[in-house]
Amino acid sequence: MLIPRRKKVVAVLDDDHSSLSAVVSLLDALGFETVLFSSSEDFLARGVAPQVDCLLLDIHLGAVSGIEIRRQLKASHSTLPVIFITALSDERVRQRALDVGCVACLRKPFRADQLLDAIEKATSGRYH
Repeated sequence: MLIPRRKKVVAVLDDDHSSLSAVVSLLDALGFETVLFSSSEDFLARGVAPQVDCLLLDIHLGAVSGIEIRRQLKASHSTLPVIFITALSDERVRQRALDVGCVACLRKPFRADQLLDAIEKATSGRYH
């Protein structure tokens, strides 16, 4: 008997509605389930990190930056893999993202294959 595989669940945190909508459409087309957040406060309050396979996290958010969210996850010993996304091409910000720990740092707009590769890397555990 063939047991169906569970769809991977990707949490997406981005405060830009159009970007959030585009990413969710892409993830749906690629066959992923999504959990959406439009603010860091909402993400932190809902405590979904244990129920998702990876987090697609915008670096530049409102009150709490994506980098700070990653630091908080690390401090709480979360093993949730993080893929940073950003619209800016600032190398210092990219380096800070890499320093706090991430699977990948993608610049918007990114290609579907880049996102798929990052999610595969995040959910296979190859990034450790």
